[in-house]
Amino acid sequence: MSENIEIQTDDLERRMDGALNALRQEFASLRTGRASASIVEPIMVDAYGAMTPLTHLATVNVPEPRMVTVNVWDKGLVGKVEKAIRESGLGINPQTNGTIIMLPIPELNEERRRELAKVAAQYAEHARVAIRNVRRDGMDRIKKAKAEGMSEDDQKFWQDEIQAMTDRHIAMVDKALEEKQAEIMQV
Repeated sequence: MSENIEIQTDDLERRMDGALNALRQEFASLRTGRASASIVEPIMVDAYGAMTPLTHLATVNVPEPRMVTVNVWDKGLVGKVEKAIRESGLGINPQTNGTIIMLPIPELNEERRRELAKVAAQYAEHARVAIRNVRRDGMDRIKKAKAEGMSEDDQKFWQDEIQAMTDRHIAMVDKALEEKQAEIMQV
């Protein structure tokens, strides 16, 4: 019976890792005042009659600490890509030079840094909640297994195992948040 639970702990670990990966992606989308190619990843462009990710239409580079360049492959799409960047809510004013769109990253003021740090904290809290929900699912599985004849010792062992896994993932979320907030507040 306990072998069945062990297989399920692998699934729980995978789901907790998924919550951590989602957090890292959300953190990557937060602008920190430094240029990063990941800030344009969520941008979708109306190209060839369909919404297409910008990264499928252009090469994105970071030639300087405060500059992102987008080299559009199809010259006919430069205007649409520029429009998509303007409307994306990044707060960046693109400058076009032929097929290359330059995105100068402005310096963040103190108030904006504090706001971004709060947003990062909210993302981290969502990740913690997701991890705790996975923990709850694991504990429910243990209760169900106990009803099917799992011993008290096995039940205690698996509860401790899932709690240790949860604590480890929550610590990783806290560490990632601390690093991101330090990066945001760095001038």
